[in-house]
Amino acid sequence: MARTQTDIRNIALLGHSGSGKTSIAEAMLYISGAIDRLGKITDGNTVCDYDAEEIKRGFSLSTSIAPVMWEGTKINVLDTPGYLDFVGEVLQALRVAECAVITVDAKAGIEVGTELAWGFAADAKLPRAIFVNKCDDNEANYDRVFKELKEKFGTAICPVTVPCKEGNNLTIINLTDMKAYKYDAKGKRSEVPVEGRLESIAEEYKEAFNDAISMVSEEIMEKVLMEEEVSREEAAQALRQGIAGGDIVPVYCGSATLLWGIADLLESVRDTFPSYTDKSGERLADGGTVEIKPDGPTNIFVFKTVSDPFVGKMSFFKVMNGSLKRDAVLKNGNTGVNEKMAHIYTVRGKIQTEVDELACGDIGMTAKLTNTNTNDTLCSAEPVSYSPVVYPTPYLTQAILPAAKGDEGKISQSIAKMLEEDQTLKFENNAETKQMTISGIGDMQLAVLASKMKARFGVNVKLETPKIPYREKITKAVDVEGKHKKQNGGAGQYGHVKIRFAPGEAEGLTFTVSVVGGTVPKNFNPAVEKGLLDAMQKGIAGFPVVHLAADLYDGSYHPVDSDEISFRMAAQIAFKKCLEQAAPVLLEPVGDLTVTVPDSLVGDIIGDINKRRGSVMGMHPTEGKPGYTTIKILVPKSEILDYPIALRAMSKGLGSMEYAVTGYDVVPGNIAAKIVEDYKKSQEA
Repeated sequence: MARTQTDIRNIALLGHSGSGKTSIAEAMLYISGAIDRLGKITDGNTVCDYDAEEIKRGFSLSTSIAPVMWEGTKINVLDTPGYLDFVGEVLQALRVAECAVITVDAKAGIEVGTELAWGFAADAKLPRAIFVNKCDDNEANYDRVFKELKEKFGTAICPVTVPCKEGNNLTIINLTDMKAYKYDAKGKRSEVPVEGRLESIAEEYKEAFNDAISMVSEEIMEKVLMEEEVSREEAAQALRQGIAGGDIVPVYCGSATLLWGIADLLESVRDTFPSYTDKSGERLADGGTVEIKPDGPTNIFVFKTVSDPFVGKMSFFKVMNGSLKRDAVLKNGNTGVNEKMAHIYTVRGKIQTEVDELACGDIGMTAKLTNTNTNDTLCSAEPVSYSPVVYPTPYLTQAILPAAKGDEGKISQSIAKMLEEDQTLKFENNAETKQMTISGIGDMQLAVLASKMKARFGVNVKLETPKIPYREKITKAVDVEGKHKKQNGGAGQYGHVKIRFAPGEAEGLTFTVSVVGGTVPKNFNPAVEKGLLDAMQKGIAGFPVVHLAADLYDGSYHPVDSDEISFRMAAQIAFKKCLEQAAPVLLEPVGDLTVTVPDSLVGDIIGDINKRRGSVMGMHPTEGKPGYTTIKILVPKSEILDYPIALRAMSKGLGSMEYAVTGYDVVPGNIAAKIVEDYKKSQEA
């Protein structure tokens, strides 16, 4: 039987890498009885970090799903990676969650990942909650962390559970019902009296708790002002209302590895976090909304795809409307193709459990859908298209080369499957540089991609700095001739042309003919043009020549020995002389770089950009992002190949960028000379 939609909660765990997201998911599974052994990240045996790469590296690389049953409620926990390289996984989880739980280290406090997680959840318009983890650490300081949260994120921050540590023992006070609990080794709670130090801590935080819940209930505000007691039911109802509306951000505490405070968190998720059907409507791709009908026609949204070498293509989805039954036939609104849900599963880490039905709001997986990808909507009736996950543009580009000859085809095939899985990757077979390139969010993501290609598809690849698609052009007009004459017995070869070369207006070749008197027969004109086009593929540094005007004005021919090949060769000889005399220059791609950083970092960014031959074109306060400045810069592409990494280092991950090539500009002489020299050496080698 499928659970009713009101019994389902979908929460995404976000936060700085190492703050304990995976450990919290593991603890939830353990104390709920879903697993009988508590795994550890250091041992590589947690439910959510099951991929070989995750075990090897010791942190999450993709979003894992961990369904937890807690007192009649199904909680789908989406454990997301903390590293910014894998932000696409975070955005996928937020698209199908109803609440974001942000984990914070009780020792480190607010970190870059905390701020980013808050921003991602805010952009997704999701209610937020905070879990202050690792309260068992000797240097943990909940008071300091709570003050930081309040200062950073405002008055919505509301303490719900607070810790009292004495030696190695921790007592957690739940302010909703003013009860205190100690925990055993299996995470089970035992109530202790709220007295002495516990009482003073409770009173200290109860004021902030009451202030927060008063903001959503006039009845509670009146009771607080009259110093009357607020019942647990009233407090829970105010929390539920405040969390759903974004007016309250509840703060919980504990230690995932010791199972402290996890039961309180699960209880709060059940009692106060919104379910999918609590929403007023679901967002559509066209910007509108549609009513959620649990008893209506079936609609599912595919938010994640995994290419498994054994199972095949795995499509993870959320039931957005109606319920989904096994063997249902749904139509893909994007492709118009019908897909049969032959088998549907719930997934816990790598464990798949086949089910007959999933209720509205639940999350599941089906395999081997042939014409369905991430962001597609499948419908049983009138097609709709739900709002897609919007991924950031990848700007860190690497050339991807086969480790062994002849593997180019294998690279393309395996990359295609990886692109289905990770929408923040971009693959290009660059016709100009003759290189295959892969672009991602960061260098770790690309390194993981290479490892996965080897492990899953047996394809060994190397990553290296990509070539820059330089171009060349002449800068002055010249008048040259080219003569090709060859005689080796029998018919010979003869072609003779006189051509005026000049910088052209159009990007390619502008070829004109002003021959008079038939010195070059008309039928050889196309051969001359073809000879020039072929020769333009490589200039003095081996790069294509652009913006070239060529006027064929004279020449000569032989009635027997002249042919198309001869005139093509003559044109190429003339072109070579043109390059020697017409002062060619090297052109490099330049583009508009837009950088958004905290105000305090503007000086550092400008200083760095100056070293990269960039020019600041303007700056202004970032709209909708107080405390941030957006800088407009014109900069050569060759100077910012590593900029995504450099910007992240300078801004500690808080900066963002956009870049687009807008044209070509002349390369400075000293840099051009080095490029030409390197090309000549490569030709000699």
